Amino acid sequence: MDYVRLGRTALKVSRFCLGTMNFGPETAEGDAFAIMDRALELGINFFDTANVYGWKRGEGVTEQIIGRWLAQGGGRRQKIVLATKVYGDMGDGPNDSRLSARHIRAACEGSLRRLQTDHLDLYQMHHVDREAPWDEIWQAMELLVQQGKVIYVGSSNFAGWHIARANEAAARRSFLGLVSEQSKYSLVERTIELEVLPACAAYGMGVIPYSPLASGALAGAGRRTGQGGRRDGEWAQKELGRHRSKIEAFEGLCRELGEEPADVALAWLLANPVVTGPIIGPRTREQLEGGLRALQIKLDAQLLGKLDAIFPGPGKPAPEAYAW
Repeated sequence: MDYVRLGRTALKVSRFCLGTMNFGPETAEGDAFAIMDRALELGINFFDTANVYGWKRGEGVTEQIIGRWLAQGGGRRQKIVLATKVYGDMGDGPNDSRLSARHIRAACEGSLRRLQTDHLDLYQMHHVDREAPWDEIWQAMELLVQQGKVIYVGSSNFAGWHIARANEAAARRSFLGLVSEQSKYSLVERTIELEVLPACAAYGMGVIPYSPLASGALAGAGRRTGQGGRRDGEWAQKELGRHRSKIEAFEGLCRELGEEPADVALAWLLANPVVTGPIIGPRTREQLEGGLRALQIKLDAQLLGKLDAIFPGPGKPAPEAYAW
């Protein structure tokens, strides 16, 4: 396993981030434990979750599963970089969601309790809260850092200008600010190349792509569907419907390379120097191990050009993408 710094920090994380959203709803607790144990064996030390995962309001089902895994001991907590998120709806009250200082504090305490740990390595804002002043947000985060409950702060689903405003506000307070951004990014979803990626590069932030396989559409779903195989998930089918001709061309290129489509799609993300590591969300140990081939695939300029021809992104950052 290769390790890189998380953005401008000195923290080292694995090139793959283990996504845990399936733990609970799709993956039973025992299987989730096996996946996390195997991830450690493979050298994956970056684990990502969120307080809303498990999709039972206020329960933090996935965090609880991870907490019970950590409670087994064996140095598990010390071996991982643990990331979770704040913003989502955790109760019925008007202050049980979003990014008020009150909710940030309460949500952090809840995550720590469910995860059975005394600190979070990376605390990510799951979405921007346009009603919360940045001074309020940073004051709350600073307190958590001072208390030793949070080490680094990151964002997710932020626009480029949100990243700029957040980091400038943090700089005025002499606070480290955002060190990472978790965004939807794949060969079929390249919007963040316009402004989010340039903003992250400018502020020294690591980028953690989620849905790197477009909900499975880039994992050979088109090939299986064409062969009358099993039906993929609803989201994969939606992506296939939008991009069928491109995905068929992509799968053809992968056949020429002798590589699995999922591995090529992940290798494409890993080739981007701004990307820290994509999130892989396996439902089984086999799915976890299958993705590691991407670490060995090196895409040269010619292959990257062929992928750009199939999945053309904006081409350049903003404003060059649409202006002189």
